[in-house]
Formats: sequence, structure tokens, C-alpha cells
Amino acid sequence: MKLNFFAVLCFSLFSLIFASTSFAADAHEDLTNTSAEKCGKCHETIYEQWSESLHAQSTALKDPIHGTFYRAVVGDPQKENVVTKSGKYPVCLQCHAPEAAKAKTTKLDKKKIYNEGVTCISCHTLTKYKGTVKPDGGLRLGMKAYEYSKTDLQGPMGTENNREHHQKYGQDVVPNGGLMKTSDACMGCHDQRPNANKVSLCQTGAEVKVAGGSSTCQTCHMPTTSKGITSHAMMGGHMKEMVSSGLVLTLKAKKSGNKAKVTVILQNLLPHNFPTGAPFRNFYVKLNAFDKEGKKVWSSTKSHPMKDDKQAMFMYTIGNDKGPSSPPTATKVLGDTRLKPNETRKLDYEIKEKGVVTIKATAYYDLLLNPIKKKFADKLPAHLMKPQIIARAKATL
Repeated sequence: MKLNFFAVLCFSLFSLIFASTSFAADAHEDLTNTSAEKCGKCHETIYEQWSESLHAQSTALKDPIHGTFYRAVVGDPQKENVVTKSGKYPVCLQCHAPEAAKAKTTKLDKKKIYNEGVTCISCHTLTKYKGTVKPDGGLRLGMKAYEYSKTDLQGPMGTENNREHHQKYGQDVVPNGGLMKTSDACMGCHDQRPNANKVSLCQTGAEVKVAGGSSTCQTCHMPTTSKGITSHAMMGGHMKEMVSSGLVLTLKAKKSGNKAKVTVILQNLLPHNFPTGAPFRNFYVKLNAFDKEGKKVWSSTKSHPMKDDKQAMFMYTIGNDKGPSSPPTATKVLGDTRLKPNETRKLDYEIKEKGVVTIKATAYYDLLLNPIKKKFADKLPAHLMKPQIIARAKATL
């Protein structure tokens, strides 16, 4: 019996030592090919939220808009060694397919994680934000703006809390200086993005800096739920509910002799331009006036404000000496009528038609400008071509 007990004890100690050695190795496992699905086995709610987000759909194989531009400007996202016209690795992959960018591949279907877009380890392995501007003035965009770990996870709840939890599952969590709770975690991709001619395309970071304030990107885009879970739905410019929350539309009207004077008041509640992000996002306002029978007797535009009511068109226009052009070929900014951070703007109208009793204003948000819609009408899904109503207002004389 003593011999048997001793044998069992030795075997147990050997197993414990082996298990400890194995755990130590797993604790620094290479995370390079870790799919979001693995994280989702424990973080089910977060995984479900992320799966429906644009971050998860950001690659050229999943995002119809980005994919259309990528194929037109860069090439086939299913081919290896694709380069830009200047012979460089496509910078857009640094943000839209960060794990592919780390591997310096352009074949997004080569591994599952390359096509997962901004996946779990893209953010949760970041250790330091270096900024998008180098000391010599050059740019480092997307993943190049960060230092990141290949073996350790990062979390927003403090080193010890995350370390104790993840060590159970073979991963360590190291300090990140609070990076995950600051806007720096987002700025690598959302600070700025100029084209080859140094014309600003996306420039949300610069807009936020102008506005100042203490709120972070996460305050609005990753709010904490009542259960204490930080939302990973990554609400943004593709979500009507999110866009609607940033704009206040009010309407004032009064009689002035035989005319009606109308003022549209637009207030941007956001710490960045409205709209922000991709240069082709825009919004516009249409007014209609009705008589006492409800018949429309006047409209602020006969077709689209872009043509005949430009004060009601809010957009960023880039192009060249010949006029507007596509983002990759633009050489200068032609105009910017978007609402600035926290700006309130008024639009004045004078209605001469008789019998006006009610005026209604409607604000429409569009992901694409009409010329782009026409050019890619056969390549983009119908739902992305339709403007969304984001605000309404009504006034009675």
C-alpha cells in the first residue's frame, strides 16, 4: 500500500509539474491567428455585438462600399502581392484588414482572421499609441501607429482583474497604461487619412481636437450597458440610430405680409463634424409647405438640394481644377459645408405662395453622393443607395 501511495504521489507531482510547464507555454501563445470565434466562446454577448458591427465587416470582401473602391483603385482582394499604382502596399488594409496588414499579405481569403476585419486581437493586443505623425512629419496610419504584442492580451479593467481571469484560459494580460479607455485606441485609424496628393479624406481626429472637451470616442460609440458590459456594436456612421442622435432639427415660421418667413435651425451635438468619416457621406434638408387641406403648395427643391438649394446641402467636396473628382485622384478641397463640432446653423427661406398653413422640414442622411451612386449603381446593394430620414420638424402659421 505504501508503495502504491508513493507511486500515486509521484505521478501526481509529475502531472502537476507538467501541467504548470504546459500552462506557462500557453500563457504566451502566439495570438497571430486567433479568430474572434475563440474569444466568443466565453464572451458570447460581446462576440454577437461585434459580429454585427461594421468593424467585423470592414474588409474589401465584406463591406460593399469599401470593396467597390478597393477593386476600382487597388485591385483584387483575393490576390497576393497587390500593390498601389506607386508600387506600395495598400495603406487601406492597415485599418480595414489590420491582421492582414500585420502579415503584409493582400490575399484576404488566405486565412479566416484576415477577413475578420477589426477583430478582437486587433484592439486587445495594442500596447502603445505612437501617433499618426512621425517626428519627421511622415505618416504612420492604422496598425503602424501602434506597438502591439503577439502574445499578451490587453483589457480596459486594470491589469490584475484581467490577468487573473485570462490566465485560467492560457493568456496573460499586461498593462497598457489605460489605452483601451482613451480615444488613442481609435485614432490610429480614425485620426486622419490623406490621399497620395495629401488631400484629407477621413479626418475625424483633427475635428475632435478642434472641439476640445474630455469625452472619448468610447463614450458614444462603445457605451456601457446596464449590466456593466461595454457595447462592441461599434455604433457609427452606418447606423441610422447613431447618426440621428447627433442632430437636432427645429423649425420656426411666421407670417410677414403675404409671405411666410421660415428659419431652419440645425444643431450638431457631436464633438466632430456632422457628418464625419468617409468624404462622400452627406446630409441635406428638404422643406415642404402645405395648405389647410394638406395639399403641397411649395417645396425648397424641385429635385435635390445639391442642384438647386445648396445651403441645405452638407458635404465635403474634393477634386481638382476641373471640378469634383474621386477621393484617390483629388488634388484639393473644393468646399466643406458640413456642420462643425457643436455648431448651430440657420437656414432662411421665404415662401411667397398663398394659403400656406403648415411647413415641414426633413433631414436626410446619405452614405454616398449622387454622382458616386450613378457610377457604381450596378455594383452596390440597393439599401446603401437610399437616403435615411434622421430628423423631422414642423411649424404652423
